[in-house]
Amino acid sequence: MAYFESSRAPGRHFLQIPGPTNVPDRVLRAMDNPTMDHRGPDFGKLGQRILERLQPLFQTSGPVVVYPASGTGAWEAALVNTLSPGDTVLMCRTGWFASLWQEMAERLGLRPRFIDTDWRRGADVAAIGDALAQDRGHAIKAVCVVHNETSTGCTSRIDEVRAAMDAVAHPALLLVDTISSLGSIDYRHEAWGVDVTVAGSQKGLMLPPGLSFNAVSAKALAAAETAKLPRSYWDWRPMLAANATGYFPFTPATNLLYGLDTAAAMLLEEGLESVFARHARHGEATRRAVRAWGLEVQCAEPRHYSAALTAVRVPDGHSADRLRAAILEKYNMSLGNGLGPLKDRVFRIGHLGDFSDLQLVGTLGGVEMGLRAAGVPHRAGGLQAAIDYLSGNA
Repeated sequence: MAYFESSRAPGRHFLQIPGPTNVPDRVLRAMDNPTMDHRGPDFGKLGQRILERLQPLFQTSGPVVVYPASGTGAWEAALVNTLSPGDTVLMCRTGWFASLWQEMAERLGLRPRFIDTDWRRGADVAAIGDALAQDRGHAIKAVCVVHNETSTGCTSRIDEVRAAMDAVAHPALLLVDTISSLGSIDYRHEAWGVDVTVAGSQKGLMLPPGLSFNAVSAKALAAAETAKLPRSYWDWRPMLAANATGYFPFTPATNLLYGLDTAAAMLLEEGLESVFARHARHGEATRRAVRAWGLEVQCAEPRHYSAALTAVRVPDGHSADRLRAAILEKYNMSLGNGLGPLKDRVFRIGHLGDFSDLQLVGTLGGVEMGLRAAGVPHRAGGLQAAIDYLSGNA
C-alpha cells in the first residue's frame, strides 16, 4: 500500500522535523514481533524490565507511569492527578506548546497565570521567583514549565526554576514538559526536585507516536490523594498498583512497548552522557551553519540554545513555508514549520533521536541547496562551517 502519494524520489526521505523522529531499524524490528498476551507471564517480565529501564532515562528512583497516548495525554494526567478545580497554576509562555498547556488547564477548570516572553529564550526564572514571592497565601498550587520549547528551539533551566522556588520556600508542585528533550538533553527529575515530568515517545526516545509518560515524585503522589479534578483513565493509582508486577490495568500498546524496551536499551548502551554530548555537538554545528549562511537563530539567549532542534528565521519579505516546500520537492526532506506568531517566519531543523554526523551533514546540505533554489538571500559556506566543527570535535 502506498502511504506517500507524491511521486517517488530515490533514496530515503529525510524526516528532519523536530519529531516524530526517524525510528531506528533495531526498534522497528522489535515492534515487528508478534503481539503477546498482556495478561501472561512473559508480559509481566517485559513490563518490569521496561519500567526499570525508564528510571535512569528520567534520572529518578521513583515511579514512571506509561500511557498509550500522545504527550498531550501525559499533560492531562499530570494536571488531573495533582490539582483541584479552581487551583491557580503559574506558567511561562515560552512558545506554542506552553500556550497549548495553558489552554488545557483552562478547559480543565484551572486558573493559569501566565508570564509572557518574546519566544526567543527560555522561562523567565526571575519573574517566576517574583510571582511566587508575592504569593504569600500560596494560592499557586503548581508551576508548569516546558523544558525544551519545540516551536522556538529554546531550552529552559529547570534547575534554576527549582532554585527560585526553594529560595522563597514556596510549596507549589513543579510540573515539567520534556516531550522534546527527554533522551536528547540532560534532564534530572529527582536532582532538580521535579514533581511530575511529562514525556512522549516520538522524539528522543526514537519511537513512533503513541506512548506518553509521567515520572512522579512522592510529593506528587501525596497530592494525588486529595486532588479533586475528575480522572478515570488518567488515574495514577490503578496504574501503579498494576505496574508493581509489570502489568497495566487496561490493554497496553504491546508492540510499542517492545520498541520502548529496545529504544531504552539503546540509549543506556550508548550512555546518557554520550547521548547528550552528541546532541549538543549537532546543535552547535547547526548553529554555526546558520550563522555562516548569514541567517538568524530564533533563540537569542546562548544559555538557552536547544540541542534537539534549531529554529531559523528567514529574512523579512521571504517565506519560510515556500523554502520548506522547495526543499521537500527538490531534495525529499521535511523541515518543521513555524507555529503561532512564528508561522512562515521560521523553519525548524530537527537534530535529535537516532542521528549521526553524516545525517546532519546531509540535512544541512539539503538546507543550503534549498536556500539557493528558493532564492532566499544567504551566503554560501554554512555546510562547510558545520563540517569544520564536526571534524574538529569528534
